[in-house]
Amino acid sequence: MSSTLPPALEDLIQELSRLPGVGPKTAQRLAFHVLRLGPERAQALAGAIQAVTERIGYCDRCHNLAEEALCAICAAPRRDQSVICVVESPIHLLAIERTGEYRGLYFVLHGVLSPIDGIGPDELRVKELMTRLSDGAVTELILATDPNLEGEATATYLARLVKPLGVRVTRPASGLPVGGDLEYADEVTLGRAFQGRRMLDV
Repeated sequence: MSSTLPPALEDLIQELSRLPGVGPKTAQRLAFHVLRLGPERAQALAGAIQAVTERIGYCDRCHNLAEEALCAICAAPRRDQSVICVVESPIHLLAIERTGEYRGLYFVLHGVLSPIDGIGPDELRVKELMTRLSDGAVTELILATDPNLEGEATATYLARLVKPLGVRVTRPASGLPVGGDLEYADEVTLGRAFQGRRMLDV
């Protein structure tokens, strides 16, 4: 059965439905919303999407999202250079920043260990993290991976790897639900978890 929608609109719906969490009905609603934007705003939206794909890369130091060689956090002179918080993704970094409780630096792994998915240490940025810790300037490493099976396994693996360096390794305190996701934790809970972080024994 052929569609009654114009081909250009069908193409937009199809592309929108490829986005995570966007089903066919949501994609259709979004496509019709774009139609109502008018040429100027639609062009601005298209330009913003294109600019993101062309200009956004990764920070040379922490692998957060950045337009320059260093992200805004690594380039900020007043951040505590002696503490690094390891997170799974830039989304988790943003969640922690919203708490206002953490003033150190970050390192983004871009994933967690998951043997069933074929993700081992070589697929993450473990070597880069170890290189960053090698100069002795960092005194504490906060392992803020999600409190689920993969996140805990990743934290334990990193803690064992870092132990010979003499760096203090901590984990955010209880208050985060087991099996949860940092991205969805509220600012108060996440902030308290950072205030009461605990040593990670391995």
